Parts: sequence; structure tokens; C-alpha cells
Amino acid sequence: MPPAGIFMGWVHYIATHAPEIFLLLAIGIGTLLGRIRIRGFAIGATACTLIVAVILGLLDTFVIPPMLRSILFGFFVFSIGFRSGPEFFASLSLSTLRQVVLALVMGASGLLLILVVAYALHLDPGTAAGLGAGSLTQTSMMGTASGALEQIGLSADRLKQEQANIAAGYAVTYICGYILVLLFVPLVAPRLMGVNLKEEAAKLEAELSAGAPPKAGNLLYRRLQVRAYQVSTAAGGTVSELEARIGNRTSVERILRDGKDVDLHPDTRLEAGDEILLAGPSAVIVAAQRLIGPEIEGEHVMRSVPGQAVEVFVTVRDLHGRTLADIVEKVGDRARGVFLRALTRHGQEVPITPGTQIYVGDVMTLVGFNQNLKNVIPRVGQEIRSSDRTDMAFLAFGLAVGLLVGLLSFTVGSIPLTLGGGGGALVAGLVCGWLRSRRPTLGAFPPAAQQTLSDLGLGGFVAAIGLANGPAAVAAIQAHGLVLLGVGIVVTLTPLIVGTLFAHRILRMNPVVICGALAGAMTVDAAVAGSCDVAQSQTPVLGVAVPYAIANVVLTVLGPIIVALTFVG
Repeated sequence: MPPAGIFMGWVHYIATHAPEIFLLLAIGIGTLLGRIRIRGFAIGATACTLIVAVILGLLDTFVIPPMLRSILFGFFVFSIGFRSGPEFFASLSLSTLRQVVLALVMGASGLLLILVVAYALHLDPGTAAGLGAGSLTQTSMMGTASGALEQIGLSADRLKQEQANIAAGYAVTYICGYILVLLFVPLVAPRLMGVNLKEEAAKLEAELSAGAPPKAGNLLYRRLQVRAYQVSTAAGGTVSELEARIGNRTSVERILRDGKDVDLHPDTRLEAGDEILLAGPSAVIVAAQRLIGPEIEGEHVMRSVPGQAVEVFVTVRDLHGRTLADIVEKVGDRARGVFLRALTRHGQEVPITPGTQIYVGDVMTLVGFNQNLKNVIPRVGQEIRSSDRTDMAFLAFGLAVGLLVGLLSFTVGSIPLTLGGGGGALVAGLVCGWLRSRRPTLGAFPPAAQQTLSDLGLGGFVAAIGLANGPAAVAAIQAHGLVLLGVGIVVTLTPLIVGTLFAHRILRMNPVVICGALAGAMTVDAAVAGSCDVAQSQTPVLGVAVPYAIANVVLTVLGPIIVALTFVG
């Protein structure tokens, strides 16, 4: 037997007895290819995994159990929902209404155009859903659409063809849609608004930083240093008087008198010879010696006063949409000795100014002594601990309830409406994430575990779709590829253009914030980074949080809606 025959024999044996090997190969190869960058651009693991899976699917007939696909996709959307839950529910408020409306308008315009195209070109539900998932860059729409198709009573052959059409529509349109979003947000959107993004970012930074300098007790500084001094010049004054004289976020953290601790209060009076521990911004406390007395070695003063840097996930809804200056007033003296070193939103650093708005889902890096941090953390959110273990019972019960909800189906006229398993899992994830933010002792699901489950679930689901429908997907691409590509470009650009003009002219949003919001509404994080590069500022990040949370839900739910409105029994 020739080598090719031997190879195909082995492929057939593996495909028959252990198809999961090819599923894992598709995930591994697709992930590696997705990391390759050409001039800073990478397609991403999801699209590459699907393409690799479709190619592998041409080698043989692969039978992937529907239950496995359901579980994998359930893991993915539950993780997305859990992560977005606190942001999603917190976003339903007047303070963020404009950003919510923008995300809804963009989603609605995308849906309307997809339906118009589907009716005009007589597209089947699978192709229409795949077109939507790829053009609107929301992979989860594939899963919810596939789940909806499984519940409307299709024959096995037609169901398989519809699922293949989903994969084909997505594969043809996703890469182009992703590139268009990356280019449109930082380069085209500012031109449509008639602004220079760099100049607007500088104006926004100045606006956010305007006002009185921060007062003692707030969180608005990023570098913390601790030094020990022996009191001489400051003798006779109180702790509060010394802190006020030094200013700029300094705090006395310990007083030793004759080797013994002195109770520390704002009105505690300092005496000559006292040894004090001073914390504050580096540049300030280095210059404090002339106001206090000589600096000393201080190891005995620093001992037993533990301090650390902790990452805190913002979950307190009362903080959502409020500025750092407002939060300072709210937290008050309880923030004494605690410093904000960094603020990140969806992996991007956010400028720290008095006018910076904080949203549920942000991550604050707080620095301070342990006792001070204990006073502040509960008033901000939850500490992110790498040692936390996933509460598997909470995860399993939540996902099970979500899949159960997905079985519900309603018929409006002749149109069947159902969330499907994916939509149910998303709803369950949103609720569970919100419950976790309200009750931190309930349902631990660390961010690292969320990311792992999300990546494995999405990669596995996409690979399963590609392997099981390889030949049919290729046939669909050959039949409709160029048409879908052209239509996909229109479907991607239309919500972006509508969103830009609507936000700028109707909602009157800041142009820099609009760029971040557009990226969030299309769930393309890389477009935020591109906007930051063009603006030479991190201010575009300010607009991404709320639209991102809303879009993750709205675009995912569009899958069953597209199926319902394009299905012909």
C-alpha cells in the first residue's frame, strides 16, 4: 500500500475511534497560528481554529457528539456571562444610559441589515446567522444560533447543512470584519466626526485633571514609598498637622516612643525623639525630612507593619459611573494610607485623574498597609486572589439551570422563539456573576479559571463545528463565498458608521470616548489599543466598559432571533 493510503488509513482509524484527537489538534494548531503577527496584526485563535478544523474535516467523516458541543459552548458563554454580569447589571442606570443606547443602536442596525440581506438574497437561517456572527465579530452568536436550530424540528440532514452554513458564513466574514473594525475605529471614525483624535484626547485629559489638587486621604496617586524619621523639627505638632504640612497623600503609619508603639490618631501629638513611619508618593516623602527631622535606618520601625499591593475587582454598584474624586469623598478617611497604583479596564490601562469614571468590572491595583487595605477593599469590591479555587458546585448548578432555561420555546404566530442552550447558559452566567458580586462568599470563580474555561470552551466548540461540517462548509463557501464577503463588509461597516454619527450628533458623546465605545460595542479589544496608539493617550479606554458588557449579551442573543426571523418551515 502506498504511503498516502497508509496515512489515510490511520486518519480514518483515529477519526472513527478517537475523533477528539483531531479536535485537540485543531485547537492547538489554530491557537499557534492565531498568535502569528504580521505588522502587529493577528487573526486570533478562534478564526484560525475554525479554518484548521474545516481543513481537517476534509480528511474524513467526523462524528462529534452534540452533547460535547453543548457542554463546550456552555462553558464559554457561562464564563462570558459570569465575567460580564456585574458590569451588565450595573450598566442599567441613568449614569451610563448613553453608552447603553449606543450599543443597542449598533446591535439593532446590524440585525436589521442582516434580515434585509437574508430576505433579499433568500439566505437560509444558518448562512444568515454565520454572516451575523462573522460580520459583527461575535463568535458566540454561532453557538446560540446552532442551539436554536436544534430545537425547531429540522431533519438530521438539514440540521447538519444549516450548521455547516453557519461555519461557512462565519469563516468568510469574520477575518474581514475584524480587520475593518481595527481600521475603522482609530482611523475612520475620527474623520467622520471631523476631529483630530490626538488633540481631542489631550483636551479630555486636561478636562479630567481640572480642579483642585487632591486632598489627603484620597486614592489618586500611583507610587508608594515608606521611610522612617526621627522627630525633631515636627515636635509639638499633631499627626494631622504634620500630614497637612507635607501634603500630597502622605500618612503617618506608626509612631514609636522609647521603643513602644503609641496609639495613632490624627490628634496624637509628636514628641522629640519619636520614631515615625511615613508613607506617601516617593518625591514627596523624600523631601519631608526638613519638616520632620533626620531620616533613620528604620528597620525596627517597619518591622511588623506589613504592606502589599493587591488587585481589587470593582463590584460595588454605588461606584459605577462615579469619578475618582466622588469616590474619594464617599470613602473619606477610611482611604487613609491607601494608594491607587494602576487602573485597568479590559486589560488596558486607564488614565488616573480626579475626573476618571470608575465602572463595575474595572481592576484597581491598591497599595498600602494591610490594615488600611482591609478598611478600603470591601468598599470597592473583591480582592483577586490567585489561591482561590473554583466552586464547582456553584458552576455546575448554575450551568445546569441555564441549559434548562434554554429548553424553553415559544411560538409567536408561526415564528418559534427560543434562547437555546447557549442563550440559557449566558443568562445563567450573568445572574451568577451578579450574585457573586453581591455576595463575595458565594461561588468562587477566579479570573484565570474563567479565561481557561472560556478559551477551552470556545476553541473546542468551534473545532467541533469545523470538523463535523468540513466538506459542507467548503461547498457553501464555494457557492456563496464572494457574495457573503461583499455583504459582510457592508454589515460590518453599517453599525460602525451609524454608531459613530449617532453618538456624535445625537448623544453628544466625547469623540475619544466614542472610539472606545465603538470598539466595545463590536467586542474587539484590539481596536481600543489602536485608538490609544493614534490618540497617544489611554483615554479611549474610558468608553469601552459599558458597551462591551451590553454587546456581549445583545449580540449573543441575536443568534436565535436571526434563526427565528429567517426560518421557513
